[in-house]
Amino acid sequence: MGHLRWGAAACAAVLLCAGPAGLVESSTQDVAIDVSRPDFEKIPIGIFGFHAGEPLDRSATLLAGVLRADLKRSLVFALMDMGKYGVKLNGELDKKLKLLKEVADSGVSVLVWGNMTSRESDVILDGFVFDAGSRDSIVGTRYAGAPPMLRLLAHRLADELVNRYTGEAGIARTKIAFISEQGKARELYVMDYDGHAPRQLTADGFLTLMPRWSVDRRFLYYTSYREDRTRQEIHRLEVATGKRQVVVSDEGLNMTPAVSPNGVRLAVLDQATNVSQQLTVHASGDLSPSWSPTGQDLAFTSDRSGRPQVYLMSADGSHVRRLTYEGDYNAAPAWSPTGNWIAHVCRSESRQFKLCLTSPDGQKRRQLTTGNTIDDAPSWAPDGRHLVFSSVADGKSHLYMINADGSGLERLTSGGTYHSDPAWSPA
Repeated sequence: MGHLRWGAAACAAVLLCAGPAGLVESSTQDVAIDVSRPDFEKIPIGIFGFHAGEPLDRSATLLAGVLRADLKRSLVFALMDMGKYGVKLNGELDKKLKLLKEVADSGVSVLVWGNMTSRESDVILDGFVFDAGSRDSIVGTRYAGAPPMLRLLAHRLADELVNRYTGEAGIARTKIAFISEQGKARELYVMDYDGHAPRQLTADGFLTLMPRWSVDRRFLYYTSYREDRTRQEIHRLEVATGKRQVVVSDEGLNMTPAVSPNGVRLAVLDQATNVSQQLTVHASGDLSPSWSPTGQDLAFTSDRSGRPQVYLMSADGSHVRRLTYEGDYNAAPAWSPTGNWIAHVCRSESRQFKLCLTSPDGQKRRQLTTGNTIDDAPSWAPDGRHLVFSSVADGKSHLYMINADGSGLERLTSGGTYHSDPAWSPA
């Protein structure tokens, strides 16, 4: 593939303190790559590691491992084996340019390394990038944080590399909300996108279901059953503070909240006016709404044909049309952020509940998951290249990440017996 130009200033080394944009601000020219193209080839990237003295050696090893995992999951980069080069990049960077060019000439388009030091109670990370297209410059960025934030520093560096080469936000700093069983109750949790650091958000002692994020990631909406489990309400919880309020408590079923892309509408409550609007008028059950990326359409599940199937309609409730026809069970639709697929639960020919993808025009369909499990509740990553879902095997339910092409299956939860209803946050 051709060289990728950072457009950095023509000097041996440029070190910038990381602001909101970090590495993005370190370039005078942006070149984004369309990773959705069928002919896209992953960018060869090499990570030399992070130099640190005692007592930071273990932290440096951890940080490098997190960064490698993030970049691999991004599907943008191909990680290269750098052990054969025997390069140590601490010290004077301008003296390393010749060596870096030699490595780049071997086919590694991007080289990444860093130094770690301590300052009072903080860890300082100086990250450096050499790009085969720039040839004469090294771009750097500095991060600082308390030791518990090391994983976050690695996630941030990964996201900035993804953004620099694709123009898209990375997903390494996103979160996944989910439901976990605690005794006889099911409570709301949130964790990092890679399954790290799960944190309990509710402790109500009864049933909580179906969390959904606000566009700004500030709030989580979810269905809450009262203690007698005879009535459902839609609650809104502020993630940072735990403050909650009831936003829908109408008679009847109040389930599966869905926030519109502009953040104004909660299907079917207009949050600006707090007025509910019934969108479907049918004797059947209509559930699980999912907004299109444009906010002009909704996908939902209905059994109006006798069996659960996925339907589409305009945001005002008009132009209802059936999307899925293959198989006798299709439900729980999730519209991809890129708009090209709707993920949903399907029943396979072997009568297993799996995940399928169907294009919004109904012309393309493929089964995403296989195996002797019950797969449910798909939710898309904001990049449209990954999904999270729940899967039941041997009586235990866990959460898994999978690439949109069916590869890269990875279990995210551990311990316990029941984890379900995942919701991937916006970037």
